[in-house]
Amino acid sequence: MTERIRVVVAKPGLDGHDRGAKVVARALRDAGMEVIYTGLHQTPEQIVETVIQEDADAVGLSVLSGAHMTLFRRLTELLREREIDDVLVFGGGIVPDDDIPELEELGVAKIFTPGATTTDIVDWVRANVGAPSV
Repeated sequence: MTERIRVVVAKPGLDGHDRGAKVVARALRDAGMEVIYTGLHQTPEQIVETVIQEDADAVGLSVLSGAHMTLFRRLTELLREREIDDVLVFGGGIVPDDDIPELEELGVAKIFTPGATTTDIVDWVRANVGAPSV
């Protein structure tokens, strides 16, 4: 028997549009994952604390504000500072294709741009996050 995959879905920064994050959170939940949605206006520090407290396997950020480089950079820095290297970081939103390679260098495993389906996201999370064995 295996535990369910635990995913924190977070909405960092000042962006107040969370419909996409809620749709993704629900799709992951409906696919059998345990999802913790942090709500709007979270700081990277708050998100990392949630990841730790919830013993998450993955964290997905939804960024539509254009602050994706700053927010993902800070999140990955905090994870490294806390020596958390077993949590998969992914995200989505309005991210220019030219920024994706730099985000990958920071440790972001995947960016889902507009047009990605919830099926794509669910399948990717399942394929890339191994639920720990009991």
